[in-house]
Amino acid sequence: MKVMTPERDEQRNAWLARLCADIYGREAGLTPLVTFSGVRQVLFAHEAARLWGLVDDQERPGALALLVLDESGTGMVLGLSASPSGDRESERRLIRELALKAPLRVEATDPDTEAFYRRCGISRWFAAPGGRRIGLAQGHPAQAISDVEPALDFDEAAILRRFKHDPRFFEQEKGLFVAALAAFPA
Repeated sequence: MKVMTPERDEQRNAWLARLCADIYGREAGLTPLVTFSGVRQVLFAHEAARLWGLVDDQERPGALALLVLDESGTGMVLGLSASPSGDRESERRLIRELALKAPLRVEATDPDTEAFYRRCGISRWFAAPGGRRIGLAQGHPAQAISDVEPALDFDEAAILRRFKHDPRFFEQEKGLFVAALAAFPA
């Protein structure tokens, strides 16, 4: 198993579609499509995010992770992560590799999630508003919670409005999402 980022747009779209479907489920309404479209149209277009996978020797992902730059451009936030097979060990291995190489930040909303990220090598933790916990990899430059920058993002409401007011764009994005999901390696 090795960590890689997809080089071809078709491969990247397939991985992203599967990640969105795994995170939000197949009955989640427009959320997976909005995320797929927003990441592609905004974050990838501005080189503000990168998709990574832990792959086997035939480049079939056992785990996927989306890293998004923070506003200062000095840190990266784990935006989404999942294992298409449901194998949490593959997801842990991928996040651990990323934490060793990137100035990574994660967020935990419960003790189980924090414990999972600790097993991934995230060792510095801060309390954040709302009972959240912010974890930082060794390479992250923040020294205090006040140093932590928000992640770059896209406007979900704007994408939903565009879907509503531009049926051609909606059908195009929906078709691309479905085709990309079908192209994910079995």
